[in-house]
Amino acid sequence: MKINGQHYRTIWLAQDGWRVVVIDQTRLPFRFETVALGSAEQAADAIRSMVVRGAPLIGATAAYGVALAMRADASDAALEAALALLGATRPTAVNLRWALARMRGALASLPATARVGAAYAEAAAICDEDVALCRAIGEHGLPLIAEIAARKPVGEPVNILTHCNAGWLATVDWGTALAPIYLAHDAGIPIHVWVDETRPRNQGAALTAYELGSHGVPNTVIVDNAGGHLMQHGQVDLVIVGTDRTTAAGDVANKIGTYLKALAAHDNGVPFYVALPSPTIDWSISDGLADIPIEERAAREVTHLSGLADDGEVRSVRVVAPGSGAANPAFDVTPARLVTKLITERGVCAASVEGLAQLFPDLASRGTVV
Repeated sequence: MKINGQHYRTIWLAQDGWRVVVIDQTRLPFRFETVALGSAEQAADAIRSMVVRGAPLIGATAAYGVALAMRADASDAALEAALALLGATRPTAVNLRWALARMRGALASLPATARVGAAYAEAAAICDEDVALCRAIGEHGLPLIAEIAARKPVGEPVNILTHCNAGWLATVDWGTALAPIYLAHDAGIPIHVWVDETRPRNQGAALTAYELGSHGVPNTVIVDNAGGHLMQHGQVDLVIVGTDRTTAAGDVANKIGTYLKALAAHDNGVPFYVALPSPTIDWSISDGLADIPIEERAAREVTHLSGLADDGEVRSVRVVAPGSGAANPAFDVTPARLVTKLITERGVCAASVEGLAQLFPDLASRGTVV
């Protein structure tokens, strides 16, 4: 996607040909800065600290983290250590585990002398494939928006609500939930996006609004609890969100607060779509509530807010009463019964065992992530 007229992916190789450059998403939307990663440890820290975030981008960064580790030491012990280090960074997004398993499969049988080149090639392939998958998600989701637009008076926008950030900043390019929106906008379909702020880290207000605005898509940031009100008053035509892990039965884990949006959508007859690439499907589990681990992040993310002060400096301030603690579950699980359809790179399907198996018979039959 484009920032100030220049095309960017979220991750690429530096000019030296071996370090890995990422956009520092903790600095957005007030500063556009990049970070060069030179080791597996730095890649792991970038994932943990959310310099990079979003399930597909986490997987891509971890893959390049393995490549960086192989450049330093291509032994069997170093490979397993890197896989363990990177695999322990964040628990919910299954793309992390998927990417690391793929890297192990590509490297484990090779001699140490061949691993560096193979690792960089495999990480690059994972990135290129993610771009293609996300573009395909957009193409399959576009007709859902176009169908609603066709029923509206000429010039009246399709109002879409999204939660958190499932755009190009969460992937290598295009995004998942935002890919159909970008394609619809580029096709000339009038679009307006309601952007949930997404407390506590405000990925919607900081990241989704930033990238939609950079692409010229009209959007309005709303507080997290406003979505149900807008649905009650007919101001939301559909909801599209992403997911960090989807079960074989169609349950989805996404940023905390997604479940409440799904309940509100169900109560008001608003279609609730979830956009995802197949690496986000965990074929080994069926019960999202029982089997998907939910990351608990630091209380400070809840007790403090960061923002741009009037003097142009980014500052952090406490917003919670002194002495009060804070719980910070990062994700919740939306049961398949509340999901209208899943939008994937192979098409749109029911959020069910049968729906996913029909689109992905080759993957569903394995019953595992990879």
